[in-house]
Order: sequence, then structure tokens, then C-alpha cells
Amino acid sequence: MKLGIVTDSTCDLPVYFIEQYQIEVVPSILILEGKEVADGIGISRDEFYRRLPDFKIHPTTAVPSIGEFANRYQKLLDAGCDHVISIHAAGPLTSMVSAAQQAAHEFSNRVTVVDGLSLSLGLGFQVLAAAGSAESGLEAALAAVESTRRRLRLFAALDTLEYVRRSGRVPAAITLLGSLLSIKPIIELADGEVKAMSAVRTTKQANARMLSFMRQVGSLERLAILHTGAEARAREFLDQLMNEMNRSLPRDILMVNVTTVIGTHVGPNGLGFAAVRK
Repeated sequence: MKLGIVTDSTCDLPVYFIEQYQIEVVPSILILEGKEVADGIGISRDEFYRRLPDFKIHPTTAVPSIGEFANRYQKLLDAGCDHVISIHAAGPLTSMVSAAQQAAHEFSNRVTVVDGLSLSLGLGFQVLAAAGSAESGLEAALAAVESTRRRLRLFAALDTLEYVRRSGRVPAAITLLGSLLSIKPIIELADGEVKAMSAVRTTKQANARMLSFMRQVGSLERLAILHTGAEARAREFLDQLMNEMNRSLPRDILMVNVTTVIGTHVGPNGLGFAAVRK
């Protein structure tokens, strides 16, 4: 059985992985100053985060049309795929999975839609698991996705709660954390749910707390350091990891400036990591 893989642009996978595995990526929609643009088109991530605090109209996001998903499924099936696995951003946080499921109805059980229950490389690592196991068939690929999700941890230290408060996509209890003395929250995204894990007052304290959470994960199969326009902070964090946990880290560590459609809702200068335990 030849399998095709579809995901969306919130997976944050580097281009070389997409090309290597011939993954179809449906771009999410960024609404910037009243105009809809496909994620990754018209404005770089660096420029977006640089300008984000100063936009007169705060950017918003939208889910691609059902037709966008259907076009990708048809493309892969026409190219000789027997079945398509479509893995998408957390259903509790976005209607991406719903749109994919509606599109899949047109294809007579030849498309399996999976809720990745995560974002950024938390989703991307599941997509890679499916792609890496695709030659072994549908059941093996789905099992690889489930195994990766079960071993996944995704944490983020936000510089401010202003953006998540605007988004309305996290529990009110978390946004209340940041209303006192400019506290910086640390959150975990687990099974599609945003959980408050800690709250500190300075960036240095946030980085230290993130290191403590990383230590708890243990030896790693995959790791991505995530940031929202804060590369210097992310590289400093990686240096600290290398000094403290070198033997527990995978050889290839990704450094990713998170896509704009996620950054719209979490704000600039954030730090995170997506880790898959061995």
C-alpha cells in the first residue's frame, strides 16, 4: 500500500523534511491588516514578530477552506497513493481537523484524518513518524503516530499573556496568571489542552524553569527548540541544555521560529520546546 501524508502549516516542519517525504502541507490563513494571506506568504516570520506589537489592527487567523484539503487528497490519490493520512493541529484549539474531516467524506474511506492534539513540532514530529513508517502500511503508520504522541511533551514560556488573552483560546484561569505583577506563565500543551505549569517574574527565571521541565522528560528521541522571534534566547537555552544534558539529547536538534499563525496567539519573545522521549 502506498500512503500519502497531508498536514497543515502549523506543523512547523522544515522544508527539507517536507521535500524528503513528499508531504502535502495545507497553509493556514493569516489575516494581516484586513487581508487574508496564506501562512508563509508575503511576510517572513522575523518581520512578523518584529512588527507584531505595533500593528494597528491585531492579526487574526482562519482555517483553510475544505476545498484546500480536498485538493491535496485528490493530488496524492491521482499520483498513485492508495490511502492518505491527514494529521492536523489540536482540535480543541482550532477547527483544522473538522475541515479536514469534512473534506475526507468525499473520498470513500481512502483518507484517515488524525487529530494531532498538538501544535508546531509537537504536530510535526507526529507527521514525521507517519512518513517514516508509511512504507510499512496504514496500521504501522498510525501506530507510529500514536506512539510519538504518547511520548511527546510540549512546553512554552510566554513573555506576555496579552496575545493569548486576545485569542480567547486558553482557559481564563491561565490568562489571570498574567494579570498580577507582569507574571510570565509557563504552559504545557497536552492532549490538546493548555495547562498552566508555573508562573515567574523574569525571563531568566522562566528559562531556568523550562530547563527543569526538560530534565523531567528524560532521554530524548527528538527535540525542537521553539521561539517566537527570540532566536538569541533560544540559542542561549540550547547552550544550557547542551552543557547540562548532552548525553540525553538527540544528535539532531531543530531550532524553529514558530509560524505566524501560532505566533499571532502567543506573542513575540516566547520560548518553547517539543520533545519526544525515547
